[in-house]
Amino acid sequence: MALTEQCKIKLQTIPTATINAVLFKRGLRNTYIRGIHLINPDAPRMIGPAFTLRYIPAREDFDQIDAFENLGQPQRTAVEECPPGSVFVIDAREDSSAAAASSILLTRLMKRGCAGVVTDGGFRDTPAIARLHFPSYHTRPAAPASLVRHLAVDLNVPIGCGGVPVFPGDIMVGDAEGVVVIPRAISPGVVAEAFELMQFEEFVQKKVDDGAAVTGLYPPSAAIREDYERWRASHR
Repeated sequence: MALTEQCKIKLQTIPTATINAVLFKRGLRNTYIRGIHLINPDAPRMIGPAFTLRYIPAREDFDQIDAFENLGQPQRTAVEECPPGSVFVIDAREDSSAAAASSILLTRLMKRGCAGVVTDGGFRDTPAIARLHFPSYHTRPAAPASLVRHLAVDLNVPIGCGGVPVFPGDIMVGDAEGVVVIPRAISPGVVAEAFELMQFEEFVQKKVDDGAAVTGLYPPSAAIREDYERWRASHR
């Protein structure tokens, strides 16, 4: 199911924490990618379907310095095939001892119109990446070349990233707090519910700012729910 323009507009404002709360209500407990952070805090919010690359541990008969001369090398192929508007998600097995990608590759993704990049490994050239207007999430800097530790083997297959399953086409949403994965099949309903929850949380925050106690407010009593409905009607 494609991500609609209406969903994209809503996702521009919904915190990843709110989305995660909705997924938890639906029984999904493992949707928040662990151990990563945003390299470039001034980058735009990241929203788009997942396009994946899977690494396995490097092996010396494959991972020699001339490996990148192969025109079909999967890492280079992935960078050229990740569709515009998609998020490039790299399964590096939570190994940041060598780079999952470099600033050159991330710049190419940005120039091709991709929506962002996420790995549970590390990137090299992070000072340069920090200057890109392109949301880039990783665990920590990793200067050694990818061939030292990683062998790229699969494109656009189900992977794990930061302990979270990611299927091609799942909706990736990233903000300053982190990255959440919305299963593609349920994404419209999750986005709609999360948008409603976000509005309620804004109402609660205003009440707390004004001195209200949390008890009976969050979660709301019947009286608070009525108060919220009046507030929402006046703020449409």
